[in-house]
Amino acid sequence: MTPAARISAAMEILDRVLAGAPAEQALTNWARGSRFAGSGDRNAIRDLVYDALRCRRSYAALGGAETGRGLMLGALRASGSDPATLFTGQGHAPSPLGPADVGRAPEGAEALDLPDWLVPLMAASLSDDLPAVAHALRQRAPVFLRVNLRRTTVPQAIAALATDGITAQPHALADTALEVLDGARKIQTSQAYLTGLIELQDAASQAVVNALPLRDGMRVLDHCAGGGGKTLAMAARAALILFAHDAVPGRMRDLAARAARAGVKVTTTDRPEGVAPFDLILADAPCSGSGSWRRDPQGKWALTPDRLAEIGAVQDSILDRLAPMIAPGGVLAYATCSLLTVENEDRIRAFVDRTPGWQVIAMQRFTPLTGGDGFFLAQLTQSRP
Repeated sequence: MTPAARISAAMEILDRVLAGAPAEQALTNWARGSRFAGSGDRNAIRDLVYDALRCRRSYAALGGAETGRGLMLGALRASGSDPATLFTGQGHAPSPLGPADVGRAPEGAEALDLPDWLVPLMAASLSDDLPAVAHALRQRAPVFLRVNLRRTTVPQAIAALATDGITAQPHALADTALEVLDGARKIQTSQAYLTGLIELQDAASQAVVNALPLRDGMRVLDHCAGGGGKTLAMAARAALILFAHDAVPGRMRDLAARAARAGVKVTTTDRPEGVAPFDLILADAPCSGSGSWRRDPQGKWALTPDRLAEIGAVQDSILDRLAPMIAPGGVLAYATCSLLTVENEDRIRAFVDRTPGWQVIAMQRFTPLTGGDGFFLAQLTQSRP
């Protein structure tokens, strides 16, 4: 496909996304109906679509409309390219520019690529870092790997990846973290991945696990386990009696196979109360996902004030449910991939205020400025009488 044909395809897919289709579904459906497109075309179009979704407001302003065409015009103008060279109407190229295609410079929240209502909350949470964080959220996320220290060492993992044409280097956020510099699309077919030497996992997510006081023999619950990334990261750091739970058990369907590949044991449970108490519980709670909007830019535009309030209520209910499951002297670890104080510090303060006997022993924040996703971690324990 020519560059202009790729632009046309991205416009078509973006129009479907703007009409309400999930981006992955729209990309998959387009690929199924476009067998002529090779893997290089599909990857390039995917990048165009996700770049446009990350910068949806600023590109719409630059392109003159919040449509697939407007976003692609905005993308070209943002990069300093002249859209007229590709919008020619020839072959599979988009139609030539017309009077409706005039854009303007983005202003205020448009330039930050944030919804208007969210800017005050982000500003209260990030202070002077808001412009830099907003800019980081407009970029593609780095690809990070976690080295499975039960299987290999960091230098050995780097060497194993290199044999499959993947270049990676250590990242400062975690001693197990590698940043992939080249060959990212080869990871899941590499021998390093298939033999459990490495897993795909964000560096800040690894740093959250590394901060937990894990010791051999502890009974540990990953309460909001999802696909089990943090479950497996905890298992790699200590010999634990490890349980995993998720409100939607189907999210854990691959966990058994992943655990076997990693050489660890994890017990899934539908009712963690029945196997309590635990020495440590990690609750990576449902959240806005604002710290990972580089990976899921649709989430930025789907979030509403009402939805944010609903999420806060769920977060409170999770903390209240887990507190009685903690053994004396144990740790309740609350994490989110959110940048918002209303989902992080405010939820912890509210929990401590309504739950006598609990105290915060540590709180940490990570933003995309440190390289990984945005994350928050609070660790709590019961005060001794």
